[in-house]
Amino acid sequence: MGFEYMSQEGYDKLVAELRQLENVELPQVREAIAEARDKGDLSENFEYHAAKREQGRILSRIRFKQRVLENARVLDTSKLGSENIGLLSRVEMTNLSNNARMTYTIASPHEANLREGKISIKSPIAQALVGKKAGDIVEVRVPAGMLKLRIESVQLA
Repeated sequence: MGFEYMSQEGYDKLVAELRQLENVELPQVREAIAEARDKGDLSENFEYHAAKREQGRILSRIRFKQRVLENARVLDTSKLGSENIGLLSRVEMTNLSNNARMTYTIASPHEANLREGKISIKSPIAQALVGKKAGDIVEVRVPAGMLKLRIESVQLA
C-alpha cells in the first residue's frame, strides 16, 4: 500500500476518531463484557455476546484507522501550485449539457464526502480533472453517460 496524501484537517480528524475509539468506546465495551461475565452462564448470555461482537467491531475499526494513519502523509499546501488541479484543489466547473455550475474539492478517499462537496481523487471526475487548469474542457465517462465539463476556476481549498 502506497502513501495516502490528505489534508492536515483530515489527518487530525482521523487521529481524533482513533483516540475516541481507544480511550472511550473500547473501555466502555470492555466494561460491558466484564459486567455481563459477572452475571454467570455465558452460553445464553445475550449481553455478553453482543458486547464481544461490538468489541471485535471496535478493534477492527482501530486497526483500520491505524493502518490509514501509518500510510498517511499530510500534504503541505504551501508547496502546491494553484494553477493545475490536484489534491485539495477547489474546482468550479460548468456541466456543458445543462449549464449547471458545480464546485468540488478534490480530497483523499478517506476525506471524500459528497454532502460537503468533497470528491475522492480516485473518482472518475477527479481523475479527469487532475493536471488540468481553468479554461480546459474535460470529458468524463460516468454511469449515466458522458459529461462535458468546462473548468471555470481552480483554487486551493
